[in-house]
Parts: sequence; C-alpha cells; structure tokens
Amino acid sequence: MHAVFTMLGAATDRADVTAHAVDVSALHPWAVVQDVAVNAILARAVGRDRAGGDGVTLLASTQRPGAVWEGNLFIHLSVLHALADVPGMESVVDAGLSTALKHQREDGGLPFVTDTDTWSTVIAGLALGSAGAPREVLHRIARHLVHVQHANGGWSYTDHAELSDTDCTTGAVEFLHQLAPVTYRDPIDRALDALVAVRGDDGGFPTYGAGTPSEACMTAAAINALSTQGRHHHLLQPALRFLADRQMPDGSFPPGWSSSRLHTLFRAYLATRPHHRQSLPAVQDVSGRIAGLVQSTQNADGGFGQRDGASSDAISTAYALIILAGQRDPAPAARATGYLLTQQRPDGSVSSVPDMLGPRPFPYHVPVLTDAFTLLALGHLTPRIRPSHITGPGRQRRSAHLAERTAP
Repeated sequence: MHAVFTMLGAATDRADVTAHAVDVSALHPWAVVQDVAVNAILARAVGRDRAGGDGVTLLASTQRPGAVWEGNLFIHLSVLHALADVPGMESVVDAGLSTALKHQREDGGLPFVTDTDTWSTVIAGLALGSAGAPREVLHRIARHLVHVQHANGGWSYTDHAELSDTDCTTGAVEFLHQLAPVTYRDPIDRALDALVAVRGDDGGFPTYGAGTPSEACMTAAAINALSTQGRHHHLLQPALRFLADRQMPDGSFPPGWSSSRLHTLFRAYLATRPHHRQSLPAVQDVSGRIAGLVQSTQNADGGFGQRDGASSDAISTAYALIILAGQRDPAPAARATGYLLTQQRPDGSVSSVPDMLGPRPFPYHVPVLTDAFTLLALGHLTPRIRPSHITGPGRQRRSAHLAERTAP
C-alpha cells in the first residue's frame, strides 16, 4: 500500500516508507517481480538507489513491446514506476506505457489484468455441463482448454500467462473428466501430474508453485480434482486433514481469492462430503459444520452476503445454494433460489457485486463469473427437483418441487 500511495504521490508518512527484506526464494515469479518493484519504489521515496543491477535486469526482462507480462497490468505498471528514473530505461518505460494504454477502457480506466479468459471458460464449462448444455458446445470448450494447456500440464487464468495455477488446473480437470474422461485422458493425467508437483509437505496445495504456502480453498479444489482418478488416492487423506486443520471454530476458513467467505465454504463442502465416512472424525465434521454455518446465516430475503450480516448478493448466494442443495430440508435452498431469480436480468445475466480478489484483498469484477456460478448452483439443485405426475381428466400434468430427501 505504501508503494501504491508513493506511485500516486500521496504517501503521507515518509518515515514509514521503507524497503523491506523478503526471502524471494519462497515466492512465485509474479511476487518476486512485484517485491523488487515495490522495494525500488519505496527506496526512491527515502532518497536511496531505486534498484540494484540485478533488480533492474529482472524488471526490464518483463517488458516486451505490445505484451503485458503474465497478463498482469498491475505488476506491469509497478515495474514502469520502478524503472521510470533509471538511466538507460527511458525507451523501455515509453514502450511499456504505450502497451498499457492499449488496454485502456472506454471509461478511461485500466483493468487489473488483461483478461481472465481461461478461468472464466473453466467455470462456464463446469456450469454448462451441470445444466445439461449440448455436448458439442462442451467439446468446443474442452478443445479450447486442451489447446491452451501449458507444457507442464497446468493452466493459468489467461493464455497470456505462463505461470499455471491450482485453481484453473483443478477446474479444468473436473470439467474434462465429467465430459469425457477417456477422450481427454492424456490432458487430465498431465494436469494431475502438474498438480501433484506443487503439493506441500503439509499435505495441502498452494495457488502457485511448489514451496509456496498451502491454502484451504486450493486444497479443497485439489481434493475435488484428485478424486476423479484412482492413482492419487493416497494423497486425499493428508489433504483432507490439512483442510480440517484450517477450519475455524465458526466453520469458516481463512480468506481465499474471493471476497465472499462462501466461496471456500462450498468448495470445502464438495471436497469433504464424499469422504465423510472414510475419514478421521475431524474430517467427518467439516461438511456438517459448513452446512450449519450456512444455514444459520441466510438473510431474510433468502440470499447471502459476503460476510455474516452483509447484504445479499447473487454470487455469494450461488455459492451458498451449492451447499444448501445437499441438505435434507429443501426450504433454505428454495428461498435462496427465489432470491437468485430476482437478480436475473431480462437477457439472462445476473447482477452482483465484485467478488474476485487480486492482489488480495483488492476486489475486481468479472461479470460472467456471476452468471456461471449461478448456473452451476442451479445445476447442483437439479437432482433435488423431482417431477410429480398428476393425472387429470383426459391429460397428464407435470409439476416440479424440491424433493424432501437428501440429495445424492
């Protein structure tokens, strides 16, 4: 934050604007570049050299005319600020500014990243699959994902980035497996190998490379992906124990990549519920505590907010509905669905608040994700809807209601 305020000329307490020492060997490449840029910016603010020779070389290596390194405009602009008064870097900075301005929007602003196309495609594919979309549509999505799969087997949030991440990789595995596990066996196997390669010694999984901190949400995602295949079954129980250890007393988990605590909750619920009977007592309790928390925090309008007591929003409600669809009592799920329907626009899209975070805890908005997660939630609800056949004079009428039974 000091670096951001310094870049804007708004830093108020110069005594606190100091560079900091970080062991960059424990950071993924984006964080290394960002740390070097931040330290250079803070050093200039207190009158010291901005970056040493190695730092300048690293920062300059991210600049290619017309290309935003790893698709991350925030880091791109941070690097330009760090290099702005370094002798010999004038042309690099000018070219970098021209590249950044190519991404300026009609409203005058700039996005945080160039796009989130791959991540959005993964979630949309899962949602469309759950809703019974035509298989030719799903295979078109699958072929695109296979085309942008990295050489190491993983996927990144955009095809402009080389650093693969657990979020996209696990989601793509689930989608391909659900669609056609034999047809896509090779990309699935390669993806799982990439996932196992970043597994932590604690049994959990990080967002990015090996040696970076494991996270609850990413570990839940990894469990869901690994569960699709038998050859990594031995990794599931350590991951489940990691997840159980990270659950807080109220049933929630540490923040992830979403502004809504319900995002990690629904993924942890899906990860732990199938393994309920085969796990240790601590793991067996995870899904029940999640369900209890969600059922106790539903708002009067049927929706859910990003935090307890917050106003309802569509994407948080979609996350919650995925959990509620698996409960015996159908009423909370019906109320949540009713709220979601009030947020749908005439064109079918769904209105909601910004949800994704990056860099954490700064929110950014990807509207299509609200549509996709709402559709995914309704797909999870579908098994709870049981047709009733009512025979009347001369014809048969069908109605549907939430089945009063535990969903499969």
